Amino acid sequence: MPGWTQILIVVVLVFLLFGRGKIADVMGDFAKGIKSFKKGMAEDEVPSNDDSKTIDHDTATQKVKQAESVSETTK
Repeated sequence: MPGWTQILIVVVLVFLLFGRGKIADVMGDFAKGIKSFKKGMAEDEVPSNDDSKTIDHDTATQKVKQAESVSETTK
């Protein structure tokens, strides 16, 4: 397990290599990614009330009957 001095040395080296601006950009992008992931998970949990995606049973039955009658007349 690394001690506090080793962690401090690593933090200082990272800060010197990347600079304050680059670290802030990376952390900002990381935070946006987490927010986007949470939003996507919340959208998946909410049931969709969009009725346009559901097919009316009667309409589907009528279309099948029409297709069958067309195929019978072409025989």
